[in-house]
Order: sequence, then C-alpha cells, then structure tokens
Amino acid sequence: MLVTRVLRPDRITTALDNFVRRTLPKGADFVDCDSTSSFAQVLASSYMDSTPTTPIYFILSPGADPVKDVEALARSQGIDPNKMLHTIALGQGQDVVAMNKLDIGHKDGHWVMLQNIHLMPRFLIELEKRLDHFASEGSNPSFRLFVSSDPSTSIPIGLLERCIKLTNEPPEGLKQNMKRAFTFFNKEEIEEKDPKIKTILFALCYFHSVMLERRKFGPKGWNMRYPFSVGDLRDSAIVLNNYMETNAASGKIPWDDLKYIFGDIMYGGHIVDDWDRIFCSAFLNNLMNDTLLEDDECELFPFVEGKGVSFKCPAPIAYEKYLEHIETECPPETPLAFGMDPNAEIDFRTTQCYSLFKTLQEIQPRGGAAGGGEGQGIQERIQAFMVRVNDECSLDQNKLNIDDIASKLGDEARTPFQNAFLQECEYMNILIRAIVSSLQEIELAFRGELTMTEKMEQLMAAIYINTVPAPWAKLGYPSTRGLGSWLDNLKQRLDQLNAWKDDPVKKPPVTFLNRLFNPQSFLTAIKQVYARENMVELNQLTI
Repeated sequence: MLVTRVLRPDRITTALDNFVRRTLPKGADFVDCDSTSSFAQVLASSYMDSTPTTPIYFILSPGADPVKDVEALARSQGIDPNKMLHTIALGQGQDVVAMNKLDIGHKDGHWVMLQNIHLMPRFLIELEKRLDHFASEGSNPSFRLFVSSDPSTSIPIGLLERCIKLTNEPPEGLKQNMKRAFTFFNKEEIEEKDPKIKTILFALCYFHSVMLERRKFGPKGWNMRYPFSVGDLRDSAIVLNNYMETNAASGKIPWDDLKYIFGDIMYGGHIVDDWDRIFCSAFLNNLMNDTLLEDDECELFPFVEGKGVSFKCPAPIAYEKYLEHIETECPPETPLAFGMDPNAEIDFRTTQCYSLFKTLQEIQPRGGAAGGGEGQGIQERIQAFMVRVNDECSLDQNKLNIDDIASKLGDEARTPFQNAFLQECEYMNILIRAIVSSLQEIELAFRGELTMTEKMEQLMAAIYINTVPAPWAKLGYPSTRGLGSWLDNLKQRLDQLNAWKDDPVKKPPVTFLNRLFNPQSFLTAIKQVYARENMVELNQLTI
C-alpha cells in the first residue's frame, strides 16, 4: 500500500478497503455500513438501547423528518402519539412549555420530542441539569426523550455524551445507496405492488442513487451541490402509485407525466443550473421508457455496451430477491454507472486520499515524540521552524520598504509594471508581519511571558503536521504545498521582489508568474503597456 500511496493516490482508499476486508475479522462490517436496514429499523434498534436518562439525538440532514419515524415507533411500542407523545419545536418562549412536558413525561411515562434544540443553547444547560435531577429521582421506565438539531457547535458536551446519536446521511457507493433506497420501503408494501410498479420503483431507486452519488464527483457530476434526499424518493414513489392506479384501466404507462414529475418537480425542483437540468432529463429519458418493462432484464447503466460492466433491472421478484440481486449483481464502483468516463473518479479519489491522510496526521499524538521517542515533540518542531523563519529565510530582515521604493520611482516613472510590483510588495509585507508576529507570540508563551491561547494552539498544531496555518493561508497565495515547501516558495517570491527593488524603474528581464500573489494583475499590466505603446484598445487584447 505504501507503493500505491506514492504512485496512485487515487487508488489508496480502494486498497485500504480491500486490506480491511481481508485482514480484520469480519472486516466487511467495518467497511460497509448497515445499508440493509431502513432508518426506522435503526431507530427501533436504538430505542432498545435507550433509557429514561439516555435520550436519542437526531442530527438533521436535508430532507430528514424524524418526527414521523418517532410517531411510527411509538405506535409499534403501544404508545398513542396523540396522547403520550409531546412534540415541541423550540423557539422563543417554548422553554417553559418544554420543561412542563418533560416533568409530565418523567412522572407519567410519556415521550417528549424537542425539535431544533440548537436554536436555544442556554436552555440546553438547564435541560442537562433537569435530566440529572430525573436520574437521581428515578423516572417512569416508559419515559423517553428525543431531541433533534442541525449540526451545531453550541450543543453541550455533557448532553452529547449521554445521547444516542443518529443521522440519516446517505451511504457512499452505488450498491449501498441502492440498498438504502430499496429498504426505505417495507417488505409488505413492496410485495403488494403491481409487477409493473415494482420494476419502475427499482429503476427509480437506481435513479435516486445516481442523483446522490454524482455529487461526489464535484463539478463533473453536478455544476452545483443539490440537497437530494430520501424525501424525494418517497414523494416520487407516492406519485408513481397514484398515477399507476389512475391509469390501471387503460394499461398505458404515463411515462411523460412520470418523467416530468421526477425530473422537473421532485428531483428537478432542487436543480437550478440549465445543464444539470438537461442531464437529469436525458438520464430519465434513457431510463424511463417501455424498454424497462418489455425486456426481461433491462440494462440500467447508460451506454455501457462492450465495456465489460452491466447492471440490469430484474423481472418482478420477491423483496428479498431484489436485495440479493443488488448484493450479487451490482458491479464494483465505477463512474460508468453514472454515465461518466472511467477517469472521472481520479480527481475526487485523490482528494479523498489527501483528506484521509491529513486526518491521520491530525490525530497523531502531539504531546511528545511517538514511536519510541525518536521523533520531535511539538515544542521542538515549532522551535526548529522558528529557526528556519528567522535565520535561513530571514523574513523579518527582508521586509520590503515600500516608501523607499516609491521615492525612487517618483510619479512619472510609475508604469503599470511598477504598480503591479508595489502591490506584490504590500501583500508580501502583510504576510511576513502575520508570520513573524504569531511566531513571536508563541515564543513568549513558551517562556511563560504570555498565556497560551486557543489560536496559538491551532497554529502550533498546523505547524506540527506540516500544513500552512489557516491565518497565513488566508493572507497568502493559493497553494497546496506542505508548510516546509511553502516556506521555501515564500523565500523565492521574496527574493524576486528584492531583486526588483534595487532598481525599481527597470523592468526585470524575467518575471516568474508563479511567484506572484496576483499574477492576473501583472498580465493586465502587460496589456496596458502594450496598448499604450501600440495605440490599441485594451479590450481587444488577450493573453
């Protein structure tokens, strides 16, 4: 895998998946999420683990509505949602109502659901205290608390630690998304459907999975990131049932109506880009037609003839057989499944690799040297970096005196080239001041003369894992380099500006565009000078 990491970073996540599957006992359980269980089944399993003092916390995703699932769970447990389930949407003045309902649930064994708790962070502190009081007093065994919120940093850690946390994010991979989409519908519902509806619904699950999975390809998949969710699939399935029942007598499938509702209203309602809308319509036209029902096994993947990959829609079969078909017949992950070139995944898988290894770096111990003490601790590494900044690069001593440069130029000698270079000098000085001042603060903190702040700790953590700290990156130039290489490149940029400042009137014979903060400004200066010298309109010039 080390060779794979060096030569093919886009393949490393696949190699890691295979390694975990083969090496660990039941390795597939660590790689594959439990996509064969619907959210209702996961919620029912979590309910068995919950107690009156262990709430269930829903982290909301776009289109998720846990209220209906909680109501269905209540009915299955013999709880009347109209009498014994209290749902409160938190907002101004609702904290008093919520506390009253909690007291009732605590004494009488009712269920309480608090929605959007992130809107009232102060109330959550009181809620945590109230739950501690309930735990010491002893609640009715039937009492349960459900809370929901958007992802938020305002939720108290103590409340998070005592909760069972659930979310309904789509899994990764076509096979897993197909399983999750199909298991959204319960077995009895599928078995009772007409064979034609079964086939169209299976194709709709595939379409839903494609809509979700194309998002990971970035602009290659969608020009914008759209919040497609299982709610779109649910509503599309309801419309499909209604239309098929209405047209049952004629025996005709209203393909045009279904494609319009799926592609322009349900899923298309999220789409705002014209090209994305064209793709969605074209994909549905290829999928939703008479061929889907006429062939015993219609090909779902678009335009894959002769490419060695295939996934077909089975003839109407039992519920378990559909899941078995997805498990056995769905091929390994390939962009061909989404109507894309096989090379389309290189970019996102490379980004995935870098993100994975960055995370691995961030979770490494930082208090001291790992692996037997042969490496450097965080303080030693920071001090070594300070030596590079102050001695090797001499950033503070090489700051550019803009006033001195401007006095050498004068107003008459300033051309667009000089303006562009002066602008670069200003950018450079701002960045150098930020680097030097932040490192000086850390050095004072090491001596005990300043209190170590969270901002300093974040900067030290970034230096330790060889990444450019966010405050420096914000003031700097676009770069994907590691911190050491970034500092070398910064020195090269500074050397180029120092070479120019010695004779600012003269244009340097060679200028490295890749060493400028704003190369577009220098290119514009070239066009301006050429336009003046040759009496040409500026808007007619291109580079």
